[in-house]
Amino acid sequence: MMSSYQNENSKLLWMIIGGISVVVVLIFAIQWFLSEKHQETSITPIKPTIEKTATPSVTATTESAEVANETPAPIQLVEESIVKDPIPANDTLAKEEITKLDDIYQQLKDQQQDLKQQHTDVDTLLKLKEDQVKLLEAQLTTQNKP
Repeated sequence: MMSSYQNENSKLLWMIIGGISVVVVLIFAIQWFLSEKHQETSITPIKPTIEKTATPSVTATTESAEVANETPAPIQLVEESIVKDPIPANDTLAKEEITKLDDIYQQLKDQQQDLKQQHTDVDTLLKLKEDQVKLLEAQLTTQNKP
């Protein structure tokens, strides 16, 4: 036979657990949205600059025609044409390409570090929330004892 006090405590506990679950889901959704947005912004500015300095090739023309006819493909971090294109004869162009590739590498490295930090923060938050739930459960059990 449950008293109304125990019913209220049970409801309160479920509301707290539900609230914590909603917060955790929101954190994951925001993290996913920001990582998608960050990937788009970190890749978009680099792509046009590479196309301007790269030597025109037949593969680039056929790739652009194929992309126009197909549905959007997953975002590629590095285009395959960069690997297949010949090294520019001009040293300045070669140094420019190396600098751009270094920038891409640095952006990817920064993004990886940000994601690792976000995962660490989420793990810490989850651990704290678990501890909080355990403390609330312990408090409820001590209040329910006669």
